[in-house]
Order: sequence, then C-alpha cells, then structure tokens
Amino acid sequence: MLTYKFRLYPTDVQEAKLNSTLEACRYVYNYFVRNDYKTRNDMNYALTELKEQKPWLYDYHSKMLQMVSTQVAGARKALKELKKKGHDAGILQCRKRDEHNTFIYNQSGFDVDASDSILYLGKIGRIRMRMHRSIVGTVKQIAVKRRAGRWYACLTTDNNYRMIGSMLKPIDFRKSAGIDVGIKNYAYDSDGNAIPNPENIKKMLKPLIRAQRKVSRRVKGSNNYKKAKRWYQIVHERIANKRKDFLHKLSAYYANKYDVVFMERLRLTNMVKNHNLAMSIMDAGWSIFKDMLEYKAKMVIEVPAQDTTIQCSRCGNKVPKSLAVRMRRCDVCGLVLDRDYNASLAILKKGLQVLPMEDREVTPVEILMGSRKQETIALRHW
Repeated sequence: MLTYKFRLYPTDVQEAKLNSTLEACRYVYNYFVRNDYKTRNDMNYALTELKEQKPWLYDYHSKMLQMVSTQVAGARKALKELKKKGHDAGILQCRKRDEHNTFIYNQSGFDVDASDSILYLGKIGRIRMRMHRSIVGTVKQIAVKRRAGRWYACLTTDNNYRMIGSMLKPIDFRKSAGIDVGIKNYAYDSDGNAIPNPENIKKMLKPLIRAQRKVSRRVKGSNNYKKAKRWYQIVHERIANKRKDFLHKLSAYYANKYDVVFMERLRLTNMVKNHNLAMSIMDAGWSIFKDMLEYKAKMVIEVPAQDTTIQCSRCGNKVPKSLAVRMRRCDVCGLVLDRDYNASLAILKKGLQVLPMEDREVTPVEILMGSRKQETIALRHW
C-alpha cells in the first residue's frame, strides 16, 4: 500500500458539507462509544437501527458512516496495546466538537479525475485538488482530514512496486553505517558526518508563545477565540512541516547512500523524564526518523543502547562521563574522538556483531577499517 497526500480547495458550500460530514461522523462515533459495542458487526447493525431513528443520517454516504466503526475499533485496539505496555490508558471517551477531524471513504463513493485534478466524494461533490505528483496504482481508500482549517485527502493505493523492488535488490553489507542521534548534533554517522540539529521548535518558540497567549486572553467560544485558536494551530502545523521536511531529506540521504543502517534502540518514555531535555527530545522526532528509514532503506537494525556512549569504539574500555563532556579520551588505547562519533562507531560495531555470519559478505573488521580514516581526521583537527 502507498498513500498520497494532496491539499483540497473546497468552495464555501463544499466546506460546509465537509464540516457537516465530520459532525455526523462524530455523532455516530460517540453513539458507538456510549453504548459500548464490542465488535464492528455489532456497530454496523446498530448503525442501521440508528438511521431509522435519525433519518437525517441518510444524507451522508452509507459506506463512509460504516467506516466509523473501524475508527472506534482501532482506537480500542490502541488502548489495549498501551495497557499491555503498562500505560494508564483509561477508557475510550466521546469526542468533543473539533476533536473528530477525519472521515473515510473505502472502496466506493469516490472518484479521482487526475486530468483535471478533481476529487469526487459521494453526497459532497467535486472538489478541486492540487495533485503535485502522479498516482501509481488503483485508489482503494480516501481519508479526508481537516487540519488547522485546511483540508487534505490521503489516497491509499495498491501500489507495492517500490517495496518489492527494494526487497529484490541485493544488500551490500560493506555499505553499512551506524547512526547516533542526539540533541546537539541530530545525527552523527560512522563515516564522521555530523548533521546539526535544526531545533525547529526553539526557532518558532516566540511566535508559538505569542499565539498561545492570544488564545488564553480571548473569551472561550467567541469568534476572536476561534481566530486565535486557528492561528495557534497554523503555527504548530508549520513546525511539524519543517520537522517532516528535514526528516524526509535526511532519511532519503542515508537510504540512498547505505544499504544497512544501524541505530540505537532508545527508550523515549524514560528519556523524557528529564524535564530539562524533554522538549528537545520530543521536538527531534527520533522515532519518526527511524520509521522513515525503515520503509526507505534496504535494512534497518536496532542495537541495544547500553554503553554505546561510554564504551571505546576501538578497545571496548568504558569511561563514564557527563553530558557536558563532548570529547572522549580512552585511557587504555589513547583514542581521542568526538563523543557522538565514538558512539556511532560503537553502534556500527555492535550491529555487525548481531548479524549472522552467513549474511555477511565481509567481516566486521573489514567494514570498520573504512572508519579508521575518519578517526585520523578527527585526531588531526582536535
């Protein structure tokens, strides 16, 4: 499956229909939650009875309303997974106004006119859409989303050619790299390349605080409150777009350059308990970066993060140090390297040891020899 996301430009009449559709879906969603139906079949049967009681629901596409049961079932499944992991997830709650921002057309009720960049939705009409790229495959599902007052269409196709093509390509384990993610440098790889952290939220912190202050000073429910809230959402969307743009470019760079990428298995829930670094950690989006690499690169392997920072990448000697110490000096072999660069070499070394011997075309020592040149450069500049 491959999903394309396009911006929609509805007219005022169409936007009113889109908002009305969201409210109808929210009504059905809350009805399912309040009555605590267990299965999708029970919810769909209940939807038939609800339509007889509420005839105005016939004004909306039937298949689209049925997909609300899928959303409820997915939300309950997510809560169960969180409870299994030890989180206090609670129970599923009814959604307030402006909290339900997605409705789905599945298999039927829609049509895409690529030549005129038009999206047809049943019971809504033909909406102008900006198709900045061509669609490959057959569209199976369309999710319409409202975000910060803007409308988007996510078109899911049955195109698997990219995934199959990447699976058929041979993997050259000599093109391997270890990546250490951090805050000062977003990524430091085993070839000595340091990617600075863009710090998106820090650069936008002043307009974000200003927008949030305007929301708090407005009377809740007034038109000025809605305008201030809309601008607050737009600022957050700009921050998220900058983050995604950076992560897409960085993940594409590593996916094109290396066949195998090794990363640390980080426990972010424990890391964000440090309130001095929590905002920077959440802004970095390390999990998003890993997810992007997993579907772009040929192979991504996570290694345990234990001792990768304090362990010498050459001899394995452990030297504990605080976060303020940025250079690593080994008392045994005399290796002097940047802290993050040493961690990336240790990650690469750990990852190569995890690989089965039959999957290696070369030994870990032969791969690591390519990184020794970078150590010499780092010592020369130190």
